[in-house]
Amino acid sequence: MNYYTEIKNKIIDNEITKRVKDYSKNKSDLNTYYEVGRLLSEAGKHYGEGIIKEYSKKLTNELGKGYSVRNLWLMLRFYKFNEKVQTMSAQLTWSHYIELLSFNNYDKIQYYIQIIE
Repeated sequence: MNYYTEIKNKIIDNEITKRVKDYSKNKSDLNTYYEVGRLLSEAGKHYGEGIIKEYSKKLTNELGKGYSVRNLWLMLRFYKFNEKVQTMSAQLTWSHYIELLSFNNYDKIQYYIQIIE
């Protein structure tokens, strides 16, 4: 038995598994945040912009941290961004998108997405 080869194969298998899980988790996050943004957009049309603050308070009370007004606003902006440019790269993480959404110019955002990819 070649122990080195066995050890190396175990490590490689683990790295592959982690990357697949990370990719799946990231894709799930992006899809969820897109859908939350879509629902916030629709809710805002019916109830006004104050709905984000109200939902933030409720979600934080019921689910814990991570649902601040800022985060919900970013999800809404993420949805609107994707509606305009119709690109949602699963290679980018939510952290990438948070940084990119600080730009107001969609062409600039698109440019940086291509660079990151």
